[in-house]
Amino acid sequence: MITSALFFIFAGLAIACAVSLVYHRNPLYSAISLVGVLVSLACLYLMLAAPFIAAVQILIYAGAIMVLVIFVIMLLNLDDDKPLVRLRYLFPVGAVLGLALLAQTFFIFYAVTNASAASPSVNDSIGLTKNIGEQMYTQYLLPVEIVGILLLMGIVGAVVLARRNEHVQLEVVKKSEES
Repeated sequence: MITSALFFIFAGLAIACAVSLVYHRNPLYSAISLVGVLVSLACLYLMLAAPFIAAVQILIYAGAIMVLVIFVIMLLNLDDDKPLVRLRYLFPVGAVLGLALLAQTFFIFYAVTNASAASPSVNDSIGLTKNIGEQMYTQYLLPVEIVGILLLMGIVGAVVLARRNEHVQLEVVKKSEES
């Protein structure tokens, strides 16, 4: 009973934050609403007995990535005085895709409620942090290392681009001082 109530509270909060994310014209408010969606999803993951995924959701998505997004929004200095260009023809496309999502939700609900009792038993060790770590660093070690190298390449590329822009800005300042 309490789990159903908590599910509806967190699901409602996620939906409300998602609507707020789309509704706001200020990108900073939209980013903060996205943090609300991500935190609500982490709570839902906890209710599904997936603490590792919930922790990753909070630490990586709601923490690191959203801080980066908000930092970029602040750096771009986007004013909410500028009108956003709205593509009117996307409203019917969004409505059709929303109806397709709703139909898919009802189909999944129907399939889960009518699943036979003879379904295979679920292993209780699936999703535990220990088992995920063992699989990540034994069977899937090569993909984990490749992802680490790709992230390192992205960081090095960002540093190179930032230093290049710094040199360009210094040259512009020097030229303006000379004239």
